[in-house]
Amino acid sequence: MNLFEYTYNLVRQIPLGKISSYGAVARALGDIIASRAVGRMMNQNPDADDMPCYKIVHSDGKLGGFGLGIEDKIRRLKEDNIFVKDGKIVDFEKVLFTDFETDYPLKKLRNEQIELSKKVKTTDDFNEIKTVAGLDVAYPNNEFDDACGACVVMDYKTKQVTEEKTVFAKTYFPYIPTYLSYRELPVIKELANSLDSQPTILMLDGNGILHPYRFGLASHIGVLLDIPSIGVAKSLLIGEIKDNLVTINNEKRGYTLLLSKRAEKPIYVSTGHKISFKTSLDVVKYFCNYKIPEPLRLAHMLAKTTLLQRC
Repeated sequence: MNLFEYTYNLVRQIPLGKISSYGAVARALGDIIASRAVGRMMNQNPDADDMPCYKIVHSDGKLGGFGLGIEDKIRRLKEDNIFVKDGKIVDFEKVLFTDFETDYPLKKLRNEQIELSKKVKTTDDFNEIKTVAGLDVAYPNNEFDDACGACVVMDYKTKQVTEEKTVFAKTYFPYIPTYLSYRELPVIKELANSLDSQPTILMLDGNGILHPYRFGLASHIGVLLDIPSIGVAKSLLIGEIKDNLVTINNEKRGYTLLLSKRAEKPIYVSTGHKISFKTSLDVVKYFCNYKIPEPLRLAHMLAKTTLLQRC
């Protein structure tokens, strides 16, 4: 779905003489966790006359940012009979609008995640590992430009690259924690479909079941494409760490891994789909010449380089 346009249409609902907040718009989307994403979407708004992003402020009445400058935001608010004093909206509670007409799209996506998570398998569902593919997505500064997806396939025995592919595709979903797969799905699906042959295992820059709803990017991609998948994340989204094991509510969800002497921080490995915890960790270790396993490191470099060349 195009969450940018959906969000912009919510903001267009704000009546004359009213403002709203980043949090209120996030709640209208269906999840308060999207508040920062709402701020980024307001900043990326291409036309402040068509979509009045200047009407969105902080929940304490402070103005927040504005791409055209704070003075211009104050001017636009004043023209709408909204006044500012000492950097805050006057009579904030009286002019705050929260009565959006919405079907809460993020709630629907969360329910979809929960249902699809029931299909995740955490046992090895393959006979032999022949190839492992790293997939990564690089994003331009402007959210409305195409993102670049890259895939590097490596032979498991020789560790030689057997295939490289890149694609450009639009994404219509900002980064929102725990919803990453909805941002990257369009690019990764197109990328996977462009490969000459299906890899044994997919390795993705994100979590598998190391996720509040047991359905991070690697699990989502694995289930949708029906391919064994591993999540490799550079930061810890959730969980407690003890003896290199990551748990959520005392349930094993993944591992920390620090193999490179140059690496100051660990990576976080979790099964995505159709692969066991042990095999996930073994495969990642096998390819770790540096901090990031080689298929994923090469895919990251390829995506960045290809994006820069296009720009």
